[in-house]
Amino acid sequence: MSARYSDIEPYTPGEQPQNRKYIKLNTNESPFPPAPSVIEAIKGESGSLNLYPDPECKELCKTIADYAGVSPENVFVGNGSDEVLAFSFLAFCDKDKGACYPDISYGFYSVYADLCCIDGKAVPLTNDYRVEPSDYFNAGRTIYIANPNAPTGMSLTLDEIRNILDNNRENVVVIDEAYVDFGGTTAVPLVSEYDNLLVVRTFSKSRNLAGARLGFGIAGKEIIQDLNTMKFSFNPYNADRLSLVAGKAAIEDEAYFRQCVDTVIKNREYTAESLKKAGFFVLPSDANFIFAKKEGVSGESLYKTLREAGILVRHFNKPRIDDFIRITIGTKEQMDALIEVLERI
Repeated sequence: MSARYSDIEPYTPGEQPQNRKYIKLNTNESPFPPAPSVIEAIKGESGSLNLYPDPECKELCKTIADYAGVSPENVFVGNGSDEVLAFSFLAFCDKDKGACYPDISYGFYSVYADLCCIDGKAVPLTNDYRVEPSDYFNAGRTIYIANPNAPTGMSLTLDEIRNILDNNRENVVVIDEAYVDFGGTTAVPLVSEYDNLLVVRTFSKSRNLAGARLGFGIAGKEIIQDLNTMKFSFNPYNADRLSLVAGKAAIEDEAYFRQCVDTVIKNREYTAESLKKAGFFVLPSDANFIFAKKEGVSGESLYKTLREAGILVRHFNKPRIDDFIRITIGTKEQMDALIEVLERI
């Protein structure tokens, strides 16, 4: 390996066990299958796998644009939102102008900073685990903020995002909205006002397509052109044929999308209230997960005990949050199983 990468610490994905059937509440996947129309679209496209996909992703870009109220030239499609984020680090983070992001947030931000050999600055959350907008004013760096944040689930308001943008006119501000459909407020309407804003979204959570690896970015056309320069210099055919038609069908089936999201939100509130009654401290969440801890019980102990009972959650062995567990919201039956074990503990 090149010496410049010898000290890199890769991102650690959530467990995907193959040797036992678990209730998986650890990777923020949807508990629901794709919409029936998505399955039909995939079947219809499967006979064309001998041909390359459209490198410009025109049909999906138009569908996303119509849904978001922007033009197709404002949309970029990636192989998961992770690829959109990776290309943004390549395009907008110079060595003398690095990146900054919350110290407790999506773990890939610091990995991408190391991979791109740029200076990454972790900005501490407040004592109550919030992102403080003023901490990012005049940052002099490309800014990455997950909104809602992960693993805390807490959101910034649109006015708070606007304040960050107003105070960073010379810096690109990336708002990572992987979980926004579950209760946050999207920053997409601000794209027409701010040429330094990139909003990143994914099909993995609210669109039930984690296995399809599909994401997108919405921004002014100059930012989209820069992302396309990165893409066409790295992997022009980054989204496969099946994922492209699946994404299009998923966007078009609004009723199924709304039904799944509303169910997750309902189950989230039910789970949070149940855990509070059992003596847990639960952070307010606008995401498809909750972040919770129990006084006197370590997060690692909770994680291990739940794993032994056949339930996977996520534990982060990091300062300030090592007593918490992150719990993905699943079906009502899955959440009842989780609550039963936690109450027994």
